[in-house]
This record gives sequence, C-alpha cells and structure tokens, in this order.
Amino acid sequence: MFDPTAFDNMKVIVEGALYDRDLSGEIIITDRNDIINMAKMSRQFNISFSLPDSERKIVSAKMELESKLVHLAAELLPSGKSSKLTGCLVKLFFTFDIEAVEVDYYVLNTILVGIWGTSREITLSIQHEPLQPTKKEKGIITVDFERLITEDQMDDLVEMTDFMITTQQKLTEYLNK
Repeated sequence: MFDPTAFDNMKVIVEGALYDRDLSGEIIITDRNDIINMAKMSRQFNISFSLPDSERKIVSAKMELESKLVHLAAELLPSGKSSKLTGCLVKLFFTFDIEAVEVDYYVLNTILVGIWGTSREITLSIQHEPLQPTKKEKGIITVDFERLITEDQMDDLVEMTDFMITTQQKLTEYLNK
C-alpha cells in the first residue's frame, strides 16, 4: 500500500463533497476525469456538474485540481521547502451558452466579485463558431486562486462547492431574465 499524496487526499475530499450533493439531488455530476501526464509527471483531476433544473440556460461548473512535479517532489523528497510547495493548484470554470441574448458582462463580473471577492483572478472569455449560421456563443468564466492550496485548507475545498453552486444559481438567474 502507498501513502497518499496531498493531491490524492484533496481529490477524495472534493469527490466526496460533490457526490454527496449529487446523491441529495442538489447537483448532477456530468463528468469526471483523473489524468496522469507521464511526460511532465503531473496529475490533474476535474469534476463537472450542473444544477438539476431544466432552465433554458444551464450553467455548468467544473473544479480542477492540478499537482505538478515540483509539488510531488516537495512532498516526497526531504528538504526545507517541502511544506511551502506541498499541495495543488485549484481553478474553477463556469460555462454557459449565449443565444442572441444581450449580456451585460459588467453585471456578470459584479455577480462574480460579489461571490468570490477581489483576491482571485476572474476572467471571462467568449467563444463562437464563425461558420455556423446561428449566432451561438459560449461564455467561459474562470476563477483562478493563483496560489497553492494545501491540506490545511481541506475545509475550504468543501466550502468552495457551496460557492460554486451559488455562482451557478446566480448566473442562471441572470441569464434567464
């Protein structure tokens, strides 16, 4: 048997928190990926979910955990820096379709800053297919914590799921006006 890494422990906590909500009917898990990159010796885990309603504009959420070689080495090799580099990076993604609807992106930003605060990097990008006859676009919001999340912050990962669900609800409410 092996000793699980910080990444493994945090992944299990996130999975447990989200699958509990899926079982209770609060969310629907739509995708899950656990990726090992042998070339870069990194790991990535992501899990996607949506709200169980059948609203016209459904916002999908995805939480992504990533552990790079430096994080694994810091944990497994004895050194003075190990406690500073042990953990993983966390990014959140919210995606939604925009179909010929006027969206005020400043309002979206206000909603996001109201939930996530100003200490996180929040970006919004719009994708569209120029060869399609309809004006269908996809909005992608990224919330990047831009710092290492450690095992000491496991409770924050669970609490983060609450904020993700709130974000989905608020964005869905705004987009369905």
